[in-house]
Amino acid sequence: MEKPALKIGFAGTPDFAASHLQALLDADQNIAVVYTQPDRPAGRGKQDQASPVKKLARQYDLPIRQPASLKNEDVQLDMAGLQLDVLIVVAYGLLLPPEILGIPKHGCINVHASLLPRWRGAAPIEHAILAGDKQSGVTIMQMDAGLDTGDILLSLSTSITDEDNAATLTAKLIELGQQGLLKVLQQIQRGTLDPVKQNDSLSTYAGKLGKQDSVIDWDRPAREILLQINALYPRAPASFLYRDQRIRVIQAELSNEKTSQNPGTILQLDRDAIKVSCADSVLLLRTIQLPGKSAMDIGSFLNGRPDFFVVGDSVKNDAPS
Repeated sequence: MEKPALKIGFAGTPDFAASHLQALLDADQNIAVVYTQPDRPAGRGKQDQASPVKKLARQYDLPIRQPASLKNEDVQLDMAGLQLDVLIVVAYGLLLPPEILGIPKHGCINVHASLLPRWRGAAPIEHAILAGDKQSGVTIMQMDAGLDTGDILLSLSTSITDEDNAATLTAKLIELGQQGLLKVLQQIQRGTLDPVKQNDSLSTYAGKLGKQDSVIDWDRPAREILLQINALYPRAPASFLYRDQRIRVIQAELSNEKTSQNPGTILQLDRDAIKVSCADSVLLLRTIQLPGKSAMDIGSFLNGRPDFFVVGDSVKNDAPS
């Protein structure tokens, strides 16, 4: 006799989470309720905006909850009354207290964008690129009271190439996360889960990245700067100060050239790159963005403003404004 479909709650907020909710809906999973963070002011007008998860849930007429906290007893009683089999949590952004973790029949499971226990925390994708990791992946985890410390239910891996940035790696991980999530739900349904304890001695922490992390330090090796550029795009692109303007670097490439010029010196302007000296070699800036403008490849930028960059000038940063 076929078992009844799992009664699923989903908790998430940004696009990454919405992609996983869409996969569940496409697979005809029984989504009983959607939790997402309260609407926040956004855009130039600072009007309250619904999260990507809320917008998607509305399209499917799903019940939506937007508590400011899950520590509230009324919120917990409301969830208990739903009699969920499992709560799926993907980039929700709110702490799940022990009272919530114990409500669903099969507990709460989380889709985490790293190969746990490496890169526990809020920014695993960015930290994996910053560290020069050659591999990343997703972990479907049984949530406990710790920070990404729960038992591993399933891990799926992918490579990180020199061309990957946070956007392209995120796309890879979304696909893996969707596959892994559906597989784990199938295992829950069949009673075939095989949880594995994490090795805490191998854990690393992926803390939130701040404004200062986006400032390029040209006294560092070119490869480290390239990893910074790749890791921070598109959320908070790496930048430098030149002519009192904060210039974002969207795309760059390593050069094999060596130079004796001071780090941060503009060495050459080409149709497809600005060559800048670093601590050990040269970085080629391919695509940049000025404040209030769209990103442009260097050729198009120099066609419109040929005198903006000057060979021999320095692009050394001060503190971010």
